[in-house]
Amino acid sequence: MTSHLPNHATLTFTHHPTPLSLSPRSPHPPTTLPSLCQASTPPCALHPILFNGHLQTIWTAFTATDPPIHYKRHVFPAHDPAFAGRFAVDFVVPPSPAPADATLPPRTTFYTAREYEELGGADDSAPMVVVLHGLSGGSHEAYLRAVLQPLVAAGWAACVVNARGCARSALATGVLYNARATWDVRQVVGWCRGRWPRRELFGVGFSLGANILVNYLGEEGERCVLKAAVVCSNPWNLEVGSLALQRTWVGREVYSRAMGTSMRKLFETHEEQIAKNPRVDVEKVRGIRYLHEFDRELQCPTWGYPTEGAYYRDASSSDSLLAVRIPLFAINAEDDPIAVKEGLPYEEFKQTPYAVLCTTSLGGHLSWFESGGNRWFAKPISQFLIKMATEVDRIEPPEHPTWNSAESVDKDKYAPSFIPMRRRLRLHFDP
Repeated sequence: MTSHLPNHATLTFTHHPTPLSLSPRSPHPPTTLPSLCQASTPPCALHPILFNGHLQTIWTAFTATDPPIHYKRHVFPAHDPAFAGRFAVDFVVPPSPAPADATLPPRTTFYTAREYEELGGADDSAPMVVVLHGLSGGSHEAYLRAVLQPLVAAGWAACVVNARGCARSALATGVLYNARATWDVRQVVGWCRGRWPRRELFGVGFSLGANILVNYLGEEGERCVLKAAVVCSNPWNLEVGSLALQRTWVGREVYSRAMGTSMRKLFETHEEQIAKNPRVDVEKVRGIRYLHEFDRELQCPTWGYPTEGAYYRDASSSDSLLAVRIPLFAINAEDDPIAVKEGLPYEEFKQTPYAVLCTTSLGGHLSWFESGGNRWFAKPISQFLIKMATEVDRIEPPEHPTWNSAESVDKDKYAPSFIPMRRRLRLHFDP
């Protein structure tokens, strides 16, 4: 969809030539994944003054938009010994008269033991979304609440998985999260499935959380219990994005420095705990300025990567996309200065019928501000999820894989195979 008005973004949908068929719920007609994505996506008319990706992205720091979402927090002990510790999950709840908790983000309090035990019921069938936030963010982020607001108004349940140490959560070990840390979302999704067996579950990820979510979907493959997912402003290819940031003064001194500073502050918040990790040189981490330096000095020694480039290549989600086996809707802006256009996996989207990429010519990073101050992306994300929940019964798996996946190799013993989820990182722990 093309527009000649300067503040109207051009919308482009990239997908497999043979679309994924979606079996409908009565009285809705049969449809396909690309058709549903396009039907969910309204025209993209943005604020005329914010006419490029830099202005859109920087405006995030000045906007006063504040969707009133309230949470109750529960801290889960991690079950997977590969990533020991604990993590905080914030569940959306109605406004509460309970006094504010100064130790938590605004409009967030802890569940009491009794409230947690009485949380929902096994017969509850309301759809539920599990959300992952962006780099160093949390459930308090306005971009995240902008999507939750229409879903909650439509009767949905929701929770946000806060990354280790984020959103004023305590860090129990000397290890922060990374861009492929899928253990916590896997545990939460499994817990939700056990707690509410009748609920349909969905996933949404933003920026780095989008990268983590796609990695999780790829790791789960056909075992995934989510019905569908949406990712917004996913950087996809982390090495390409990092090099693009370092290439220009604005990328390096504005965006990379800002993200590096936020991660250094996160480190400083948990320095006492992280300093117990013998592989971390605290003085080097204190001296970082840019995001890639943070990854070099903290993430690499923590997780065992030799360089930040090796970490980025292993944690990127562009290959994981090919292993996803549920409907996935991705939204990126081509003028995004952080999740850059050159890192978008256009060709990979053409190779999988399970995913559709919507790109907009304008929008920036997690921005897409309209004249009224609202974020445009909240509309296609919420409308897609609502349509998947109300109009779609199930997907019809494609009969013939078009790339050399494990499915095609089973039928042709002479065909080479590509394993998209082959991972270089191996974690070792004492049982």
